[in-house]
Parts: sequence; C-alpha cells; structure tokens
Amino acid sequence: MIETLSPDDRQSLIDYRLERSKESLEEADYMINSEHYLAAVNRLYYACYYATIALFLKKNITAQTHSGVKQMLGMHFIKTGILPMEQGKAFATLFEKRQSGDYDDFFFCDKKLALELKQQALSYIEAVKALINQQ
Repeated sequence: MIETLSPDDRQSLIDYRLERSKESLEEADYMINSEHYLAAVNRLYYACYYATIALFLKKNITAQTHSGVKQMLGMHFIKTGILPMEQGKAFATLFEKRQSGDYDDFFFCDKKLALELKQQALSYIEAVKALINQQ
C-alpha cells in the first residue's frame, strides 16, 4: 500500500507520524510528572517508533513488526553511518525497556531512568527529523 501513495499523500502520512511522535512525547512528560514511569517508557519508545516510521516513509523502507523496524533501522541507517551508533543504541534501549516494562515481571523504572531515557529519545527524534528534512 505504501508504494502506491502519491507524493502528497506520502508527505501527509509522514507529517501524521511526526505529530504522533510529538504527542507521545507529551504523554511521556505527563506520565513522568504523574510518577507513572513504566508508562512513560512506553510513550518514549512510541515517540521514537513513530519518528522512525516517518523516516522509513520518506526513504521508502518498510517493516512489518517492531523488531523489523529495529532491524531495518540498523541496516539502513546505523551500519551505514547515516545515524550515529549512539542513536541506534538509544532506539534499541527504548525498544528493550518498553518490552520489559510491558511484559516482564518486576521491571523497575524510577524517575532518574525515565528522565535519562527521555533525553535519549529527544536526541534520537531530533536526529531522525533532521534526516527527514534533508532533500
């Protein structure tokens, strides 16, 4: 389906995904301020995920699963040096923390960790947005 989008529709979808990323960051702030740190980690991951999907749309890359997104990010952007290794690590960390927070018993996240992950997410999203805005 993505391959059949007109350029205008593709750009609209990219903009929509970036807006979802922004909203997820706002939700993460709300969760941190409300001391719901596990939920904040979930929203931080999704903020990065939505930004990554926007980048994939821009570059005509598809992935079917969250693991596939992580794999394609590594293959197309980290291993090629387009995105720094630190950005790949940030996405991988958020991916794994979100998985643990959602599915593992006894996963712990405090305010300090949530704020550290927030900074990583913000840096990652800015780097991804810069790639999207390149001509």
